[in-house]
Amino acid sequence: MGDAQSGGDGIRVSSPVGRWVVFTTVLGSSMAMLDSTVINVALPRIGEDLGTDLAALQWTVNAYMLTLAGLILLGGALGDRYGRRRVFVVGVVWFAVASLLCGIAPNAGVLIAARALQGVGGALLTPGSLALIQASFHPDDRGRAVGLWSGLGGVGAAIGPFVGGWLVDGPGWRWVFLLNLPLAALCVPVALRHVPESRDPQAHGHFDVLGAALGALALAGVTFALIEAPGQGASPVVIGAAVGGVLLGVAFVQVEGRRADPMLPLSIFASRLFTTVNIVTLCVYAALGGFFFLSAIQLQVVAGYSALGAGAALLPTTVLMLLFSASAGDLGRRIGPRIPLTVGPLLAAAGMLLMLRVGPGATVSSYLTDVLPAVLVLGLGLVVLVAPLTATVLAAVDAERAGLASGINNAAARAAGLIAVAALPLLAGMGPEAYRDAEEFAETFRRAMPMCAGLLVLGAAIAWWTVRTPPEAARPACTVHCGVVAPPLEPVRAPEREPG
Repeated sequence: MGDAQSGGDGIRVSSPVGRWVVFTTVLGSSMAMLDSTVINVALPRIGEDLGTDLAALQWTVNAYMLTLAGLILLGGALGDRYGRRRVFVVGVVWFAVASLLCGIAPNAGVLIAARALQGVGGALLTPGSLALIQASFHPDDRGRAVGLWSGLGGVGAAIGPFVGGWLVDGPGWRWVFLLNLPLAALCVPVALRHVPESRDPQAHGHFDVLGAALGALALAGVTFALIEAPGQGASPVVIGAAVGGVLLGVAFVQVEGRRADPMLPLSIFASRLFTTVNIVTLCVYAALGGFFFLSAIQLQVVAGYSALGAGAALLPTTVLMLLFSASAGDLGRRIGPRIPLTVGPLLAAAGMLLMLRVGPGATVSSYLTDVLPAVLVLGLGLVVLVAPLTATVLAAVDAERAGLASGINNAAARAAGLIAVAALPLLAGMGPEAYRDAEEFAETFRRAMPMCAGLLVLGAAIAWWTVRTPPEAARPACTVHCGVVAPPLEPVRAPEREPG
């Protein structure tokens, strides 16, 4: 099909092409979503099968988030320049090949490397999925299309723990990754046949590759130091990685401040509200990343849940968000962002503290008293928080920078989860073999949950003291599926109109 420039009339959701576009983008983004939903549930089985320590399990999660967080803005820019459908399809194929490598990995080293490659594919297909909707649909239908994309993806997030848990308990954890192959085999030909191509005619061919490399390497250095410190202590390698990561981070900021066309234009942080909300995002998603990483292991290793049981145990959080996030977004638009961004993290913090009831004495039969209250309170907090957070990010900048703003906020959320998964085991005193010992893991889990809750309280305090209602009415929010919770919108470069 021909190019569909963003200035054209666009297609309608009710048309056959419109339905194909929604189907394709949901299917593609669901590949990345499914892996993030079930990977935490699969970790104990991966560790047992490959004979790895806790550090290798941390890298199994973080290798993906590292490359995704570091390259997601670059992926959006590539789509603008070379064609959003083309980059999306390349991302789907790349993700599928990396998934195959994950599924046949003979050891932890190969699995971690393949997960990093998956993140590269995710950085190409994830921004492309929403960008295709923004560029393809008629302005009057974009809100409905984004809503369908988000809602159908949310259903995928809801069934993800069941599918993933069944695969881990049944044919094995490798099928969590191999499942992506038939999804990609369906997605690619449909995209090539039915999805119109689009690109930004004003996009040039210069990309901030240096900035992307510096940002990813800075995160890698800090992450390596945090993960390896429990096993190696303050060794020269650990100290060197930490210092190198910090220096690379400083270099990244300097490069972005001097470039004419930076990946991360520092001028966007001139908006006090935008800066503040991103700090709140760092606190919230660091806490959530650590919580879901540790809770899935706690339920299996300490409470004796199966992989399916652990995934299903956390499901009420997703269900609450599916049912009530839209209403929370409407409430946030009426009363402003300050109260939701304060109350939401506090409720989520209370839910994490309630998870302290899940200890050696907890069992599957005590789910209603030990686990369900915690995930319900946590889910309620996320319902109150996530949609207003996304809307405030978009409202904090000019309309032409909304795509960049959402991309930065998404990268911040990914980076926060990455650092949390690396740092929490170190701060809680988890040894390399902690996940094999129920008593040791339970003890360190009791130390880690208050840390996660403390991050949320810090985020609530920052929101209360610094966030005010934007001068314009808050733009409509749209929560996006990714794992058990909905992160901010994926980056769309300079959209014509904000998603509804």
